[in-house]
Amino acid sequence: MPPPQAQQRILSDRVNTFGQYLLNRYGQRVHKLALNAGFTCPNRDGTKGRGGCTFCNNVSFSPNAKEPPSIAAQIEAGRAVLAKRTGARRFMAYFQAYTNTYDPIDALRERYDSALVHPDVIGLSIGTRPDCVPEPVLDLLARYRARGKEIWLELGLQSADDSTLERVNRGHTFADYQRAVQAAHRRGIPVCAHLIVGLPGEGREHAIESLERVLGVGVEGLKLHALHVVRHTRLAIDWRRGHYQPLALEDYVATCADIIERTPPEVTFHRVTGTASRDILLAPDWCSQKWAVLNGIEAELYRRGTRQGDLITPSSCRKLASTA
Repeated sequence: MPPPQAQQRILSDRVNTFGQYLLNRYGQRVHKLALNAGFTCPNRDGTKGRGGCTFCNNVSFSPNAKEPPSIAAQIEAGRAVLAKRTGARRFMAYFQAYTNTYDPIDALRERYDSALVHPDVIGLSIGTRPDCVPEPVLDLLARYRARGKEIWLELGLQSADDSTLERVNRGHTFADYQRAVQAAHRRGIPVCAHLIVGLPGEGREHAIESLERVLGVGVEGLKLHALHVVRHTRLAIDWRRGHYQPLALEDYVATCADIIERTPPEVTFHRVTGTASRDILLAPDWCSQKWAVLNGIEAELYRRGTRQGDLITPSSCRKLASTA
């Protein structure tokens, strides 16, 4: 195994990371700034459901989930921390918490513009649901791209299996995801698909099947997360009752390596793990240890002697060719 100080560099050598993509494109470090713009979700406000997904406590994804400060204040605070920690001077505004396309178009434009007006913000990454990207929103994002802004649409698919999506109360289908991607691609907007590994009822084969279906539709980026159990969720109740068993670290690492090996080299990995703070995390404990997971994935690829794209199957190539 390579020495610890070399591991982050070697992971970038074996995986096409989003950070490396931005470095190559802009010639300097560019970091995402996670923002909470005060949106809600149709799966929480009663439009599609109440209570949200069975695993969702949005505090686990955004530290500003309660009464967020202004977008300008969040950017100033975030850039100061990142500049000191990483030396970055340019940033992507990442609209992360809840559904960031779920509002009237004028309200969306106002929020997006308030981030783009900052001189160090080069673009937007918009996190949303596949069933919440109407035509006017995509037209707005396309206009930003036409002005030279770096724009990414991040779609929270989580699984390509409709039975799983129903089980975790997502409130959308894989067909919704297909339609959203196709509409985005017609406008030249790149898509990053979010996939969760370890959803109830799913194993390694389901994760690979979700990957293949996503690749079949066409995608420019991927973001992987392990399912973690956090407080104040229905998943937490299932876990306490013994109805859900979280993944072991070694199983997540092996599945991530499987996915990376089967992903075309041109697709960027925006993230290969997600974390939750210890004050809300119930299980598994390793989901609070980002570097243990990243180092584990790097070590597994090193052990296998593989890198991104080494195990692309003929069927995946045919699917990709059919969507080109």
